[in-house]
Amino acid sequence: QNGTLRWLCRFDKVFVDSQNLLTRKYISPLLEETAKIYNKSNCNKSKTIHIHTKSQVFNITMKKSLIIILLSVLISLSANAQSEIKRVYDEEINPLEQIDNAIAQAKSSDKFIVCQLGGNWCPWCLLFADFVTKDSTISKVIDDNFVFIHVNYNPRVTADKDKAQQNAKLLQRLGNPSRFGYPVFIVLDEKGKVLHIQDSSFLEEGKGYNQEKVLRFFKNWTPKAVKGSTK
Repeated sequence: QNGTLRWLCRFDKVFVDSQNLLTRKYISPLLEETAKIYNKSNCNKSKTIHIHTKSQVFNITMKKSLIIILLSVLISLSANAQSEIKRVYDEEINPLEQIDNAIAQAKSSDKFIVCQLGGNWCPWCLLFADFVTKDSTISKVIDDNFVFIHVNYNPRVTADKDKAQQNAKLLQRLGNPSRFGYPVFIVLDEKGKVLHIQDSSFLEEGKGYNQEKVLRFFKNWTPKAVKGSTK
């Protein structure tokens, strides 16, 4: 093509900080797709890419060869940054069975279940897991009142029919929570009934999460709080 190539991409709950290598991990798919687009082009003229993210708009203008070099460097950096935060989602287990096991555990311990739906592909999912793990006050509220599980789900369309059916059953069982983005928190009672679906965007603050908001969410949905309010 001749002229300017404009690619507008909006990421839900993804931020890019030039001083935070971790975030680059999550724009790797974008960078890879950008490389594919340029590889298909026979034109070496300057082109412009407009990348719209949650926090910034990056306008990058340079020749094709320099773009490819930049992509290679960023993707390499993203691989090194991957170890900076723990991957908490088990992508091999059956999520429906995982929920069944959590319900059985909740019945025996008089607790509720909180399902954090998301995946290792989701930066804000991993960020939340890291946040609550490092906050002893939040961790205690969770441990005392909930069976907390990370339920793996990938919104990408899959060619695997069995996996697609499993994903559909999972979303249906949890009240179709994907409309709120990721991560999304589903509170279940000890029988597995959906009590509440929490949009995580209301728990955010800046580039992370707010302790007061997170605590309010968990405390409002403890077994004592819910059963006491329904008497």
